Amino acid sequence: MKRLHINVAVSDLERSIGFYSALFAAEPTVVKPDYAKWMLEDPRVNFAISTHSAKPGIDHLGIQVEDLDELREVQGRLENAGGPRFDEGATTCCYAKSEKTWIADPEGIAWETFLTLGESPVYGHEADLGTVRGESTCCGPAVKTKADSGCC
Repeated sequence: MKRLHINVAVSDLERSIGFYSALFAAEPTVVKPDYAKWMLEDPRVNFAISTHSAKPGIDHLGIQVEDLDELREVQGRLENAGGPRFDEGATTCCYAKSEKTWIADPEGIAWETFLTLGESPVYGHEADLGTVRGESTCCGPAVKTKADSGCC
């Protein structure tokens, strides 16, 4: 069964953990100095917050799958959706080892589909999604939004 994934960039992790814990009536399942995650069953969602983006707000959305067959199925859907894709493959991100593919919706919101393969003691790296979002990456990491104009 698939699970919706939402990652929100926050400026105050502790305050945000308090807010979302109250909202979900649940404590996070993972808490790190720069990251927290709730694996909720009602609604079935992997909700994460982190301090890794340049500005607060929705960082990306995704679909988490439970096995390789589901991953290939959702990757096929991404192919049918059109637009530039980034097949990241095996990676470490968000304190987890995973296999993932990225695409952006028509508004430039990044979507990932991923299979979690295990935990990691380190956060890992952020994928450079500039090509997926149709952005130039000449000014550093692809954390700009569609509303940002120009380069540098």
